[in-house]
Amino acid sequence: MASEIRVQEGPFGPEVHPGGGTAAQTLLYLHGDPRLGGTPQDALPTARELAVRTGHTVVCARYRRRFPEALDDVRAAWEHCHGQGAAAVLGKRLGGTLAAGLLLCLRDAGAAQPSCAVLTSPLLDFTLEAASLLHNAAADRTVDAETLSVRAAGYAGATDRSHPLLSPLHGNLHGLPPLQLHAAGTEVLLDDSLAFATRAAHSGVAVDLRIYEDASALGLRQLAATAQFLSSWSRPAPVERAHV
Repeated sequence: MASEIRVQEGPFGPEVHPGGGTAAQTLLYLHGDPRLGGTPQDALPTARELAVRTGHTVVCARYRRRFPEALDDVRAAWEHCHGQGAAAVLGKRLGGTLAAGLLLCLRDAGAAQPSCAVLTSPLLDFTLEAASLLHNAAADRTVDAETLSVRAAGYAGATDRSHPLLSPLHGNLHGLPPLQLHAAGTEVLLDDSLAFATRAAHSGVAVDLRIYEDASALGLRQLAATAQFLSSWSRPAPVERAHV
């Protein structure tokens, strides 16, 4: 099946197209890594697997490394994806920050929301006051808390750290689409996912929270759960019936 996958450069980054005809929907994939950066190419292995498992076209979007320009780039990429029909969004680490910020932007503008959103180990509070930043510092080998602070400051610039589009945990979470969150119990950003899931659920949002025992377990089991969630909330285009 992997041989059917086609990768091409699109206007907003690499696009992974599944074989077998029309895609079920489009997935905007916002990359991220422990250094709050990464590239769209880093997302391609996961994008290929998701395209195979779900039948979605996956757009691995480029974005700039500062706020609010990064969110502007993501909004433009979303408009491109949504222009193709039904679409969902997935974000990892800083990409998760941007995915959540995008949801708030769209909701506040009264614009069409994604069918659903998946956030993996997202940084959702740039005040960096979560207890897990300290409690899990020794256990999390993927993120150095001190380096995270420096890079977060560089990304936020002069923006108030509690601004809801920078720190979605501080925003109003009513009216968001179904959410799935993934985090490892040993990671420094654990509390961001726990708090965001709790607040979203209290706001009436459908939430599927997955906490894994460690980063290795997250890596092994997340993809299948993500694909199942995306497929369950997929909104295929209606089939036109011929008039008799």
